[in-house]
Amino acid sequence: MSEPSAASLPFLGYVSGLVMAAAVYLGDQADPVTGITSVNMVSAGHAIDVLTMLQEKTRGNLTSDEQQFLESALYELRMKYVEASTKGPSRIITP
Repeated sequence: MSEPSAASLPFLGYVSGLVMAAAVYLGDQADPVTGITSVNMVSAGHAIDVLTMLQEKTRGNLTSDEQQFLESALYELRMKYVEASTKGPSRIITP
């Protein structure tokens, strides 16, 4: 990937924030505020839905780097969502 342009940085930053939130909701990372790792399938699904909506609404208007980042992130999150959904409903994970 090439260096992102200055114009794409706010978009990539926003998408990265949603990806990070989804990762926290899927239990991949601890909540940065509480330090607790938990799974919240409803919130994870919502974050994935918002990213999907962004992908649809920005189709044809993204740079190739932005499009590739969004597609890759959505693919990984969807796979993790399916994996997490097989483990049951929302829950708290203790180390």
